[in-house]
Amino acid sequence: MVQSLPATFPAGLFESCADAIADTARELAMLGWTPATSSNFSMRVDADHAAITISGRHKGLLGRDDIMLIDLYGHAVGTDARPSAETALHTQIYRRWPEMRAVLHTHSRTQSVASRLYAGDGVIRLQGWELQKAINGYSTHDSVLQIPVFPNTQQMPELVARVDAWLDAGQPLHAYLIEGHGIYTWGRDMAETVRHLEALEFLLGCELDLRKLSS
Repeated sequence: MVQSLPATFPAGLFESCADAIADTARELAMLGWTPATSSNFSMRVDADHAAITISGRHKGLLGRDDIMLIDLYGHAVGTDARPSAETALHTQIYRRWPEMRAVLHTHSRTQSVASRLYAGDGVIRLQGWELQKAINGYSTHDSVLQIPVFPNTQQMPELVARVDAWLDAGQPLHAYLIEGHGIYTWGRDMAETVRHLEALEFLLGCELDLRKLSS
């Protein structure tokens, strides 16, 4: 893929983001959280651009040529490649929170099952777990961490609107599930975002185990 970058870009900026995305994707693929060509990952490059995975690529085999540049409205920059079908969910995060620099979306078995099991409730309420403190802004197991579960749709504007409605209602948001689909989470850098993802995977697994043990 030929990527034509804006002339104002510092040398190596896009490439360093692309490498970080590819490295993280390979790690998550090894965990089995990105089956087939599912999942999508991005990083903010600057105030107006992000690097994101190209649609349809196997996430365990990514290289720089599998990452493309977009503006924060999801338009391709300097390439004819097609970004992830869910690009609007990434750019929504970057537009609402300028301090966020990475977004990860995976499809682990745990995430997918939890999204179906709790779809009727519309939210998973986490409380009492020590690992909640791995989420930025949470300092005690006594806090309540809510993970909304939004209905799945192929119409991205509908999902974007649901996320906006949650936020506009004053609800804190650190991650969300899409029914029968997977999870979205984000952070101020790639390391924090991976930490959030790993913690949420563990917490969702604990909640599923409790449901099984209490049934």
